[in-house]
Amino acid sequence: MCNCDKKYSNKESDVLSDRLNRNTLLLHNDDFHTFDFVVDALVEVCDHDAGQAEQCAYITHYKGKCDVKKGRMSIIRPMRDRLVEMGLKVTIV
Repeated sequence: MCNCDKKYSNKESDVLSDRLNRNTLLLHNDDFHTFDFVVDALVEVCDHDAGQAEQCAYITHYKGKCDVKKGRMSIIRPMRDRLVEMGLKVTIV
C-alpha cells in the first residue's frame, strides 16, 4: 500500500533528494545587481567558467530565471546560501 501522504522531515527529505539527485538551483532576475556581479558570483560560487556564467546571466535577465546548477542537496544548499549572502535571489527546486 502506498503511503504517499507521509510527511518527511527536512533531513529525510534532503537524503531522499540526494539519492534522486534532482535538485536544481535557480537564479532569479532582480533589478539591483549588475550583469558583471552576477557573472562573477556564478564563477566564484558555482564553479562556472566565464562563458557558462554569462549564458546563465543572459537567460536570467531575459527569461526571469535560470537553473544554474543541478545535483545533490549537500552540494546545492551551500551554493544557495552563499549566493543569498551575496544578495542574489536563488531557490532550490
